[in-house]
Amino acid sequence: MEKKYSVSDELKERTYNFALRILRLSRLLPDTEEGRAVKRQIIKAGTSVGANLEEADGSLSLNDFIYKVDIAFKEVKETRYWLQMIIDAGLIPKERVLPDLQECIEIIKILSTIIYKSLKKKRQGSKFRHLEI
Repeated sequence: MEKKYSVSDELKERTYNFALRILRLSRLLPDTEEGRAVKRQIIKAGTSVGANLEEADGSLSLNDFIYKVDIAFKEVKETRYWLQMIIDAGLIPKERVLPDLQECIEIIKILSTIIYKSLKKKRQGSKFRHLEI
């Protein structure tokens, strides 16, 4: 059975590289209670973005595709939260975190567009205007 909905190789590579950046950044967090707590959270969220897009890539239905991309979207927004926390708490110098935060924001924009266009496509193909995902 052939997959119907896919994620571009470029986006999959970009989110994979983003996960690597998050792993490298996490190594710079201090070995304190706060640093360890943030490290666990940002690693979990930052590495799951690409993993969820990999799952979305094999989707046979639009609903499944939207669901998986939406999970990735939520995870990248959580990653943005932790990156901002790192900056505001002074855990890592702002200059070191800003490039990762900017990439995170760009991925948020991309995923938001994918979700918007997918929902629009779903609505156009549906008799109902109400949609829950």
